[in-house]
Amino acid sequence: MDAASPLNEDLTYRIIGLAMRVHRLLGPGLLESVYHRCLCHELSNADIPFDQQVRLPIRYDSIEIHAGYKADIVVWDRVLLELKAVERVNPLHEAQLLTYLRLSGCRIGLLINFNTVSLTDGIRRRVL
Repeated sequence: MDAASPLNEDLTYRIIGLAMRVHRLLGPGLLESVYHRCLCHELSNADIPFDQQVRLPIRYDSIEIHAGYKADIVVWDRVLLELKAVERVNPLHEAQLLTYLRLSGCRIGLLINFNTVSLTDGIRRRVL
């Protein structure tokens, strides 16, 4: 399925809406783990299938390396969510999202930083 398909657009729109609900109810300033747990709760309530702490093995040459990298949340095996609660998203966070997308095989990624006054300022959508 094309990453720009209407189904994927609708899915990312729904995920962002749920993240905004979490942010609206909690506000900024909490630990990433709190936002993670609350977003998973919202995804469950919306009957959106997801996995959390998805292992991301690294394939190098002919070997597979289990280095402990994990995606925060993967929705419908298509959209990878990398959650943050930091003062500012920097280029390293965005590079991490792109690397995790390549490792996971997902084509769409959302980097969501909950530590912002307005969550719209904390969301980055990337497509491989």
